[in-house]
Amino acid sequence: MLKMAVLLSGSGRTLDNFHERITDGSLAGEIQVVISNVSTALGLEKARRYGYPAFHAVGSELTNRILAGYEVDVICLAGYLKLYTPPSHLSRAVINIHPSLIPSFCGAGFYGHRVHRAVKEKGCTVSGCTVHFADEMYDEGPIILQKCVALDDRDSVDDIAARVFAAECEAFPEAINLVDARGIEYFWKRVAR
Repeated sequence: MLKMAVLLSGSGRTLDNFHERITDGSLAGEIQVVISNVSTALGLEKARRYGYPAFHAVGSELTNRILAGYEVDVICLAGYLKLYTPPSHLSRAVINIHPSLIPSFCGAGFYGHRVHRAVKEKGCTVSGCTVHFADEMYDEGPIILQKCVALDDRDSVDDIAARVFAAECEAFPEAINLVDARGIEYFWKRVAR
C-alpha cells in the first residue's frame, strides 16, 4: 500500500475520488497529507473534513518542508497547476494525470478546458487521459496508464471535459494500484530515456 501526498490547486474532485476508493478498498493507498498552492482551494476544506492533514504552501521549497514531516512513497498531482520540483529522494515518485492522450495536447499551457477546447477545434474523434510520472518538463515523464474515450461531433467542450474526467476517475486509482504492484522503477526502466 502506497503512502500518498496529494497536491492540488482547486476543488479537490480527484481527492474526493481517492478518498472514496480508499474507503471502499479499491485503491491501494493511504493519504498522509494534502497540500495546495491556493489558500482558498475547496480541496483543502475537503481534506480537513476527511481528516487528512491539510496545508497551504506556495512553491516547491515550502511544500517539500511540509512533506518532510510525513512518510510518503508517492506524490500525486491532483489538479496541481504549477511545475513542482520534489525532494531528491522522491524525484521519480511524482504522479500526474493529464486530460489528453499524451503526446497529444500536452506541455506548458495545456491544462483543463484549454486541452478540451484544442481537442474540439482539431476535430478529434477520441480523447482521454494519461497518468504518468512527472519530471522537470511538463507531461514528459514515463506513462503509467492511458484511457481513451470516444467523441462525437456534437460534443461541446464541457461534454468532452465530463467524459474525460469520468475516465480520469478510473485511470488515476488504477495507475496507483499498478505502481503499488510493480514498483516505481518498473515504469522508469521500460521507457527509452
